[in-house]
Amino acid sequence: MVAIGKKDSYFGVFFRRIAARRGGKRALVAVMHKLTIAIWHVLHDRTPYRELGADHVRRPRRSGRRALSRWTA
Repeated sequence: MVAIGKKDSYFGVFFRRIAARRGGKRALVAVMHKLTIAIWHVLHDRTPYRELGADHVRRPRRSGRRALSRWTA
């Protein structure tokens, strides 16, 4: 819950993006899954964790997707 509470963290932005589409509970599970993978890599590779930041989450280009759907429909 702390990871998604920060507005400018990678996990916070990821949570809000998924929650808008799938709901809060599914988004929380998705964040827990990402955290589990990150923890595994830190322990396995013995490297320090580095925060990716809010700008790391990719946002899909809606205009391109919309334009493509016009041509294929």
